[in-house]
Amino acid sequence: MNKTTIIGIAGGTGSGKTTVVNKIVEALPPHYVAVVPLDSYYNDTSEMTEEERHAINFDHPDAFDWKLLAKHIDDLRKGIAIEQPTYSYLLCNRLKETIHVSPKPVIIIEGIMTLLNKRLRDIMDLKIFVDADPDERLIRNIQRDTIDRGRTVSMVVERYLEVLKPMHEQFIEPTKRYADLIIPQGGENEKGIGILCRYIEGLVPTE
Repeated sequence: MNKTTIIGIAGGTGSGKTTVVNKIVEALPPHYVAVVPLDSYYNDTSEMTEEERHAINFDHPDAFDWKLLAKHIDDLRKGIAIEQPTYSYLLCNRLKETIHVSPKPVIIIEGIMTLLNKRLRDIMDLKIFVDADPDERLIRNIQRDTIDRGRTVSMVVERYLEVLKPMHEQFIEPTKRYADLIIPQGGENEKGIGILCRYIEGLVPTE
């Protein structure tokens, strides 16, 4: 395999990172991209009680298994397939099932704190921060968590104010300074995403 292009995409929860990732995948040839979500690499909490699991702050850097993620990215760069963990937000733990991910010319690492880890930053060819208004992010969090995670609106708002907002300000927002490209208005910025996709098309040699 020729040189692997590593792209890191970070940004606050509900900023539109998934939309940006999907647009990049659509812009490149089929089966050209491997997406590695940071959310799949929460720590294994099998040895914890259910009460202990639910007390975890999943928006803190310590919640992630950075060592395993870095190893998996290294393996993919070397042409070695990985077994990506799967995570259940309802159980607050990894599942037994894994996802087989084969090496691809482009690897996208996507997640709220993707640009926080220096070891990962150092191997990225392109670092992107997807920015969005806090009110927009809150609305998207409400829409997602009430539908996908069984939470009430009041639960989502309370968690946003007590956890998401302070963690965003402390850990996520500061990583914007590491970005090569900032996409304002998040996933709603069609023009910005279009420019990004054209740039990546030129960055990655296609067969």
